[in-house]
Amino acid sequence: MKTVNALKIRNNLGEILDTLAKTKEPILISKGREIRAVLITPEQFKRRFLDFQAEERKKELFDTIKSNRLKTMEEKDSLTILRELRGYTK
Repeated sequence: MKTVNALKIRNNLGEILDTLAKTKEPILISKGREIRAVLITPEQFKRRFLDFQAEERKKELFDTIKSNRLKTMEEKDSLTILRELRGYTK
């Protein structure tokens, strides 16, 4: 990974963005001696953050559906649930 200071980013943003596009490696941005930010490509951002958030939302939705299904099943006796699973109607 390459480290670039904030002044160089300000003066050479186009060059830095070209380097990022070419190497596809994150670029660390420092101010003083401290790393303050990281530049990544849009594809990396999507893969690392947006796709992760979508997966988390899917898991939450699945858990909600699962818990609602369990609540519904708890209200019925086992014989009724078994008959429904087998396709028998009342």
